[in-house]
Amino acid sequence: MRLTQITQTWLAEILNEGDAVVDATLGNGFDALFLAQQIGESGKIFGFDVQEKAIQHTTRLLKNQACTKVFYPTGHENMAIYLPPETQGKISVVMFNLGWLPSSDKSIITKPCTTIVALEQSLHWLKVGGRLSVMVYPGHEGGDQEATQVITWLEKVCTKNTIFKYQKIEVPQRPTAPILLTVEKCSNQI
Repeated sequence: MRLTQITQTWLAEILNEGDAVVDATLGNGFDALFLAQQIGESGKIFGFDVQEKAIQHTTRLLKNQACTKVFYPTGHENMAIYLPPETQGKISVVMFNLGWLPSSDKSIITKPCTTIVALEQSLHWLKVGGRLSVMVYPGHEGGDQEATQVITWLEKVCTKNTIFKYQKIEVPQRPTAPILLTVEKCSNQI
């Protein structure tokens, strides 16, 4: 089973019609599409990406999804500035798919300094029982540093929450294999 399938199965367990969700890194829009299909007509999806190309592609991909869609052309570290105040503590899911926009400029990547700010904000916006998924890719320039810093931060900060790390075991093991990190918010104390 692919890590994306594991992510979607785990998140679908708690997603319901009408939920508010965040795709923190829109990319090609496939995570946003999955979320939109789960939350239905009365749901709201908020998305972030620094590349206009990602927002345009996601907008086209979600054209036939009835949920409310709001996409911001800014980095995920600005989440707390743009999310409606009334959604704080009420977001069901926040998804991160780090790295770069596939089939695009590979010099435009997520960076640990902004990703960790965004992750911290995500924990404040998630409701109790809400879930956070983070896909990290150590196999690209800067990706190994981001993966290490994100994992270290989660282990240090999320002590009151349930955290899991998934990585496909391959023989021989590739240190560049993607890693899925998941957090379930267990209380309002982070």
